[in-house]
Amino acid sequence: MASGVSWPLPTGSWLGVVGGGQLGRMFAVEAQRMGYRVGVLDPDPTCPAGQVADRHVAEPYADPEAQCAFAQGLSALTLEFEHVDPAAITGTDAHCPMTPSPAVALMKRDRLTEKQTLSAHGFPLADFAPAGDVAKLHAAVATIGLPAVLKSTTEGYDGKGQRVLRTPQDAADAEALVAGEGSLRYVLERFVPFTKELSVICARGRDGQTRCFPLVENVHVNGILDTTLAPAPVPAAVAEAAAALATALAERLDVVGLVAAELFLLPDGGLLINELAFRPHNSGHYTIEGCATSQFEQLVRVLAGLPLGSTELVRATAMANLLGDLWPAGGEPDFAQALTVEGVRLHLYGKAEARPGRKMGHLTATAPTPEQALERVLQARRRLTP
Repeated sequence: MASGVSWPLPTGSWLGVVGGGQLGRMFAVEAQRMGYRVGVLDPDPTCPAGQVADRHVAEPYADPEAQCAFAQGLSALTLEFEHVDPAAITGTDAHCPMTPSPAVALMKRDRLTEKQTLSAHGFPLADFAPAGDVAKLHAAVATIGLPAVLKSTTEGYDGKGQRVLRTPQDAADAEALVAGEGSLRYVLERFVPFTKELSVICARGRDGQTRCFPLVENVHVNGILDTTLAPAPVPAAVAEAAAALATALAERLDVVGLVAAELFLLPDGGLLINELAFRPHNSGHYTIEGCATSQFEQLVRVLAGLPLGSTELVRATAMANLLGDLWPAGGEPDFAQALTVEGVRLHLYGKAEARPGRKMGHLTATAPTPEQALERVLQARRRLTP
């Protein structure tokens, strides 16, 4: 770790983020509001975070020299995504403290390694087995059974790199996938008959203090998060168990920063970990309007060595993603009509090109009850298109 760093960081210090997407953009805005300067490393000269950052370094992610040079000018550094290049981040922590740590970032980079690590710590997971070649695939199917989900161990997000195997023929068809030349590694997971998809975000400071945001319910469409509802409509015992689980993850993995845990709620009330992220999470966007401290401000506080902020839910909140499918050719959605709905706020990410499935922004709505908040945000999204 870099020497000579004194906590908390004084205002005017440089905080960095590797990755210039919407998460980096919203982080940068919060950091600047709190008096810090922000550097962004992203090869895209028009990336969302680069548009608002104090400094944008347009160099490749996989260039170790560029990343180390970038880190040398910072007081603290964070990552916007999991698909890091091992060579590029190895040694970066020697120039400035990195959140998450290189060890956590490299664990998260590989889904199989992550699951093996969590299993070794006793965390609740669906049954899984390596399926990196045809023989391993057959063995995994024999052990886990069908239906099951075949996932790539790297480069998978928003439903990408995943295939549900329901029948023996599905498993046979997947042989070509795992045997392909230069193919990704794969892991097979037991299909979970969940009743709800939930998520919770826990922040852990440099002093070991932890605070969890409220548990939320998520709905996915085609593998992409569609809506988030806060608080989740579940018994208090489930919310307490989720917070305890997220806190244990942060502490046992020695996370400094955020850990977002996507969870399956089982019919018996139990919880299983589906996916983890050690960064701000799409399901945490509601915290900007819904909580006393947003997930982005909380990350700034962690990086700067400041006390964690309150995670109290101020008002029931719902979030709806805005994908490029809503953008008409040569135009844009009717934002004015959407904003006629009471309690609705618009967040756009500054992406120049709208494509189907691409996250272009989100809407949030606050209301006296979660049901009203969800109705408001869905009504606003419907008004975006004729």
